[in-house]
Amino acid sequence: MVGTDRMKDRRSALNRTAAILSLVVALQLFAAIFFLSDVAGDVTEDGLGPHLAAEMSAVLALFSGILFGAWHVRTLVLRARADETQVAAARGVLGELMRLRFAEWRLTPAEADVALFALKGCDIADIATFRGSAEGTVRAQLTKIYGKAGVHNQSSLIALFIDELIDPALHALTASKG
Repeated sequence: MVGTDRMKDRRSALNRTAAILSLVVALQLFAAIFFLSDVAGDVTEDGLGPHLAAEMSAVLALFSGILFGAWHVRTLVLRARADETQVAAARGVLGELMRLRFAEWRLTPAEADVALFALKGCDIADIATFRGSAEGTVRAQLTKIYGKAGVHNQSSLIALFIDELIDPALHALTASKG
């Protein structure tokens, strides 16, 4: 849940940044159009001179800023979409990995539920409260889970999944030795 909140916060920050940049680009566009029409009017009245050349340079700089700003907004939006896609994929991979390992370890549905809470970082009291069980029951289930997983504590259980997500070949290597 913390990761989801962090992603929502990041998405909100990116949306705010994109909105602010879009506003700046719109203001630049308004200014560029104003200056362009002013320069066009001055050229028809007075002809092209050093002052108008400077104004034309300013207009070109504004249009360059508009293009760069629009490109930056687009990049931010595309990056946010890519990040969301990668997070969704990672969640799917982790979920699938947990299902595979829980089946491989032959966890009962109750043990799988407790293991999931343990992987989320919940302590025994929290797990017992969430499941409506006694702390002793949860402790016994965790002991069975740790034994089936070949680890000794919650930290090792979490590390087992993290290691396999980081380097899937690691699990294949340890599985072939065991």
